[in-house]
Amino acid sequence: MIGFFRKQEERLAEQFIRRQYAKQDLSPPDAVTLSAQAAQIVNEAHRIARNRGGNVWTILKQMGEDILTDLKHR
Repeated sequence: MIGFFRKQEERLAEQFIRRQYAKQDLSPPDAVTLSAQAAQIVNEAHRIARNRGGNVWTILKQMGEDILTDLKHR
C-alpha cells in the first residue's frame, strides 16, 4: 500500500511532467503512462536520496528535466 506522502510526491511529479511537456510544446502521454512515469521517477529519487542524501523534490525535478530532454531528442 502506497503511503499518503508517496501519493503526494507522485501527484507532484505528474504535474511537473505535464508542465515540462507543455513547456516543450509536446503532448503529454495518457494518464496511465504518465502515472507510471511519475511513480518510476519518485522511486528513483528515493533511491538516490537514500544512497547519497539530499532533497527528494530536488532530485525529482532534475530527473524530470533529464527525461523530457531525452524524449525531445529522440
